[in-house]
Amino acid sequence: MAVSNAVGKLRIPQVAKVKNKAPALVQITAEQLLREAKERELELLPPPPQQRIADEEEFNDYKLRKRKAFEDNLRKNRTVIGNWIKYAQWEERLQEIQRARSIYERALDVDYRNITLWLKYAEMEMRNRQANHARNVWDRAITTLPRVSQFWYKYTYMEELLGNMAGARQVFERWMEWQPEEQAWHSYINFELRYKEVERARTIYERFVLVHPWVKNWIKYAHSEEKHGYFAHARKVYERAVEFFGEEHMDEHLYVAFAKFEENQKEFERAQVIYKYALDRIPTHEAQELFKNYTIFEKKFGDRRGIEAIIVTKRRFQYEEEVRASPHNYDAWFDYLRLLESTAEADTVREVYERAIANIPPIQEKRHWKRYIYLWINYALYEELQTKDPERTRQVYQASLELIPHQEFTFAKMWLYYAQFEIRQRNLSSARRALGISIGKCPKSKLFKGYIELEVKLREFDRCQKLYAKLLEFAPEHCTSWIKFAELETILGDVERARAIYELAISQPRLDMPEVLWKSYIDFEMEQGEIERTRNLYRQLLQRTQHVKVWISLAHFELSAGEDGSVSKCRQIYEEANKTMQNCEEKEARLMLLQSWRSFEDEFGTVSDKERVDRLMPEKVKKRRKVLTDDGSDAGWEEYCDYIFPEDEAASQPNLKLLTMAKLWKKQHEEQEQTDVLPELDRDVEKSSVIGSQVESKGTEYG
Repeated sequence: MAVSNAVGKLRIPQVAKVKNKAPALVQITAEQLLREAKERELELLPPPPQQRIADEEEFNDYKLRKRKAFEDNLRKNRTVIGNWIKYAQWEERLQEIQRARSIYERALDVDYRNITLWLKYAEMEMRNRQANHARNVWDRAITTLPRVSQFWYKYTYMEELLGNMAGARQVFERWMEWQPEEQAWHSYINFELRYKEVERARTIYERFVLVHPWVKNWIKYAHSEEKHGYFAHARKVYERAVEFFGEEHMDEHLYVAFAKFEENQKEFERAQVIYKYALDRIPTHEAQELFKNYTIFEKKFGDRRGIEAIIVTKRRFQYEEEVRASPHNYDAWFDYLRLLESTAEADTVREVYERAIANIPPIQEKRHWKRYIYLWINYALYEELQTKDPERTRQVYQASLELIPHQEFTFAKMWLYYAQFEIRQRNLSSARRALGISIGKCPKSKLFKGYIELEVKLREFDRCQKLYAKLLEFAPEHCTSWIKFAELETILGDVERARAIYELAISQPRLDMPEVLWKSYIDFEMEQGEIERTRNLYRQLLQRTQHVKVWISLAHFELSAGEDGSVSKCRQIYEEANKTMQNCEEKEARLMLLQSWRSFEDEFGTVSDKERVDRLMPEKVKKRRKVLTDDGSDAGWEEYCDYIFPEDEAASQPNLKLLTMAKLWKKQHEEQEQTDVLPELDRDVEKSSVIGSQVESKGTEYG
């Protein structure tokens, strides 16, 4: 009765009502959970123990277990052919050929269209010298999958290795009945030619050109006949090909090959007739190669002037049409002028050059002038190199320089080419005057560098120094110019002047490559053996940037300085760098610093020093963050590696000290309550031992 009342009093917990039944914004699928578990490798299984087989009984037991494992795997994943192949190869290694054969047969029942399975099966039979079994497998393979060329190739290759030429030929014939691709026919032909069966090869070619009636196959047929000395047969092949394609499907390659064949047979008249016949019937835009070969033929055996005049006239007419249709198509002018330079007289070439340079770009933007300016350059080079007229070359250069709108833009190459031309004419003053005018009109770094390079070759170092000064006034942000200037002074032996140049360079407010400049300055001081100056340079650089490579370079410098206590100085640099970079957001940089420090301690430090650095090493963790596209939409999540340093871990818990103080206050409060209860217990201790025990337990509760 009491039990029933107790059961009746039990309350059944109510199910909590879900207020918000909308789906969560981020949905996690079972597949995602499994993938994350696999990536994190939460369940690492120990490797299986190694087993040594001592006797036949253990070996049989091993085979039984492995076969059971293989069979279980096949029962689970029947369609995975790789499991079948592994099973069969394992049986083959145990010399259980019959079992391996049975496994392959079972696998073929599962997927008889798998090419790899057939190949592995046949290769197993071939490895074990089971030729008849291999033939059986190949026969079944080519019957089942006749369009797989690999089966036919391997089958014929096996028969040829076994010396069964008749069998190989029979396989080829079966293959050809399927009209395979061109390479299969070539393989059959090469097989017959390897055994000097030219007639058989000719018969195969006859069938081949009918199955694949392309021009290249007819040409190969004729080349084969020509190669074996059957020239009459080769000529007949070409004639049949011409007749086969007719005038509707004429191809220039066929006639080129036919004409070259006649040329090789010293039948020049026949070759000329073939070329003319083809040129009269094939459209011009489809006969470029034919026309080219005809030109070569005429140059060899015909009237050179006549044919070249025809070709040049035809091409000139084409180029004239192009430049007339588009006068600002400078590429067409280049091709036209290149043709005339090799064939026409100088006056004709000059006339066309003048027509070309008259087509000035309509817009004064440099991108529209880049191709046009090369017309002037080619014109000047033609006058200098071809006609040997330096005065006219000078006029071309001067006219081009007057035409260019230097207030908008300029071309440094034109000034430099002009100056180099004057140098070649041994007119140094004119070259310097031209470069001086260019710097005055339109200063560019390229002009300064070209002028300086010229003066360096002439060993005019005073002029080089003045030019460098002008260049640095014009472009003080170019670090390369500062470095070259300082290197020049170093070569001249003026170290103090080079150092002053470096000091002036690093004081510039804007530089394009400051890191290169600082490195050059530091290397300069190190080459001079100025250890203290180098150290001061590093400190100045660290005031401007706290890059980790600067700290590492400074540490390496201190280590290689060769002074007393270099190891301790290097360690101090690492400590200072680590302390400075604690607030750095680039954690990879801090890690790079600690790794360099660790390498240093591995070589020079003690065990305690190494442990100290190891304690500073961060912990590598994987985190996830949301990825947003360019338009701000959600693109999912991505994993990335983050590093947690010991200092960051302590700083990430700002309430840790407050929590410790709260626990201490609670403990003190409990002790105070316990001391307040003790006098009352002393007054009541004589009442009874039972009451005393209760009071004692209550005090424990207070504690």
